[in-house]
Amino acid sequence: MASLKIHSLKTPSLSLSSKWNLRSSFPGTFPNNIRFSRSQQQSHRFFVVTAAPAPGSSSKKPIVPAAPTSSPSSSSSKKPTVLVAEKLGEAGLALLRHHANVDCCYNLSPEELRIKVAHCDALIVRSATKVNRTVFESSGGRLKVIGRAGVGIDNVDLAAATEHGCLVVNAPTANTIAAAEHGIALLTAMARNVAQADASMKSGKWQRSKNVGVSLVGKRIAVLGFGKVGSEVARRAKGLGMHVIAHDPYAPADLAHVIGVELVGLKEAIATADFISLHMPLTPATSKMLNAEAFSKMKKGVRIINVARGGVIDEDALWRALNGGIVAQAALDVFSEEPPSKDNKLVQHEKVTVTPHLGASTMEAQVGCSIDISTFSLFPDKVTKRSIGMFLQEEVAIEIAEAVVGALKGELAATAVNAPMVPAEVLNELKPYVKLAEKLGRLAVQLVSGGRGVKTVKVSYTSSRAELDTRLLRAMITKGIIEPICNVYVNLVNADYTAKQRGLRIMEERIYLDGSSESPLESIEVQIANVESKFASAKSSVGEISVKGRVKDGIPRLTKVGSFGVDVSLEGSIILCSQVDQPGMIGKVGSILGEENVNVSFMSVGRIAPRMHAVMAIGVDEQPRKESLKRIGEVPAIEELVFLKL
Repeated sequence: MASLKIHSLKTPSLSLSSKWNLRSSFPGTFPNNIRFSRSQQQSHRFFVVTAAPAPGSSSKKPIVPAAPTSSPSSSSSKKPTVLVAEKLGEAGLALLRHHANVDCCYNLSPEELRIKVAHCDALIVRSATKVNRTVFESSGGRLKVIGRAGVGIDNVDLAAATEHGCLVVNAPTANTIAAAEHGIALLTAMARNVAQADASMKSGKWQRSKNVGVSLVGKRIAVLGFGKVGSEVARRAKGLGMHVIAHDPYAPADLAHVIGVELVGLKEAIATADFISLHMPLTPATSKMLNAEAFSKMKKGVRIINVARGGVIDEDALWRALNGGIVAQAALDVFSEEPPSKDNKLVQHEKVTVTPHLGASTMEAQVGCSIDISTFSLFPDKVTKRSIGMFLQEEVAIEIAEAVVGALKGELAATAVNAPMVPAEVLNELKPYVKLAEKLGRLAVQLVSGGRGVKTVKVSYTSSRAELDTRLLRAMITKGIIEPICNVYVNLVNADYTAKQRGLRIMEERIYLDGSSESPLESIEVQIANVESKFASAKSSVGEISVKGRVKDGIPRLTKVGSFGVDVSLEGSIILCSQVDQPGMIGKVGSILGEENVNVSFMSVGRIAPRMHAVMAIGVDEQPRKESLKRIGEVPAIEELVFLKL
C-alpha cells in the first residue's frame, strides 16, 4: 500500500510511494512550477514520487499534476486504443495514456458500446457496464483485453470472452487484502467473543467467565476457495500459528506449496477442521455448498467464517446446526439477502458475530493508499488535505491499468480471470519455460506431413518438484501447435477451447526427477502420435514425432529431435538435415549457405554412433530460398531436410 510521509523542511516536499510498474520515466509539470517525477529504485512493486517547489518559486497554489505529454517520437497511430466505459482514477488514466490512445466514454447505451468496441483493443469497466456476447461479436476480433476495475466479474460473459480469445483481468489487490483482513478480524473476534463482551460491557455488565474464548494456535482451519482472498487468509492464519488446509479444485499447486498449505478434498476439509473460512464465488456449483448434509459431517464445535457470498451457506441449515451444537459459533459478513431483515434469525443469534458486508470497506481499499499525515501542520495553509489528496493514486485504477497495459504487450497477467492463473511468486521463473513450451509445439507440428491430422499430443514434463501446475505451459503448447496449421488466433485464454473445438487432445505426464533443483523444470518433451512425418528422423523409437527442450541460462533450447540429441537455441529459423555421419558435412552445408548469403547463427550435430546416421540442426537468420535448400539436399550423404520457422 502507499504511504505518505511529511517531513519538517523549510521547503516542503511530498513523497508518495505506491504501486506502479513502468520501465520508462514519467515526468509531468505542475502549474506552480513543481516538478513531478518517479523512480524505480525500490522494489519492483513500488515507486517513489517526489514533488517539491522549484528553486525561487513562492507559489502556494494547490499541487495539481498536469496531464502527461506524449513523447515526441511516439506515434498515436501505433498505440493500441483503450475504451474506458466507466470512471477511473486519474492515476490509472495517466498510465494508460502513456501507452495507449484512451477514449473515455461513460454511460454508454448497449448499442453505443457495441459500436465503440469495434475500434478498441481493450475495454475497461467497473460493475455497471454489461459486457455480453454481443459485445465480443461486435468487436470483430479486435478486442483483446477486458479490464474489470474491481474484483467481481459478474457483468462480464467469461465464456464468450474465452471463445473470442479475449483476456479478462481484474484488480483484486486492494479489495483482496481488505477482505482477507476482515476474514481474520472476524476469526479472532469470534474466537474471543469480542462482540459479545463489548455489548455486555456497554449494557453495564462485567461478564468475564461468560465470554471465555478459544485459542487459535495449533487449530486446524479449512479455507474453502483458495483464490486471491483465500490464499491471503491462509498466509495470515499460518502467521497465527494455525494449521491450514484448503480445498479448491482449481487452486494452483505451486501457490499452495509456496504458502505451505495442504490441498485436500472437500469431504476431508469439512470433516477435520476446527474452523472453516469461506472464500468461493457464488455459482450454481457453490450455491448452498454448506447445507444440512455438509454440517452433519463436520466436527462438533466447528466455527464458520463467511466473507465471500451469502448464498454459499444454507442459512436455515446453519441456524439449526448452531442450535444443535454442531456449529459452536459463526461469523458472517455476507447474507443471502442484503441487507437482511430485522428479524433475521442468524443476525439475532447470540452465537453469531455479524458485520454489514464490510469485506472491502477500508479507506485503503476504496482510496487506494494509506496515509500518514500526522504532521499536516508543517505544510503551508494553502496546501490542504484535499490538494495532497490529488497525489493519492487510486490503487484499483493503477492496478487495472497495469494489467491492461501488460496484457496488450503480450505479457502474462497474474490477475487473469479466464486464463491459467500463475501466482506472482512463480510467474517470473516460468516465463522462459512458457516460451519453450510454445516453440516446441510450433516446431513439432511443422514436422507433420501436410500439417494436418494432429489429434493426440503427449507432453512430458521432467521436474524435481513433486507438484507442478502445468496449465499455462499446456496452453502455450496448444497455441504453438494450432496456430501454424489453422487460420485462427490462439492465446492462453482460448487455447483449451480451441483445442476442444478442433478435436485436439493434449495428454500430460509428469516425470519426477529425484534430487533438488532451483529450476521448476528440467525438460519438456512434445510427442505427436499417429501422423506421417515430413522428416523421418524426427520419429522416436515408438514411431511418434518427438522434440525435447530445456531452458539454459534463461534461453529455450532444443535438445532432442526423435532419438538424436542436439543443442541449439530455439530462435529464428532452423534447418534440420538427416545425413550420414562423415567428415566435411558441416563445411559443405555451411559453404552453400554462405554462398547464398544466409547467415548461420548456430549449428549442432546429433548422432547415434560415429559414421552412422546423424541429424544436423542449423540456425539461420534469414529464410533460405527454395534453390538454397535444394542445393543442400543435393549434397551427397544428405538424406532429407526440412526448414522450420519458429
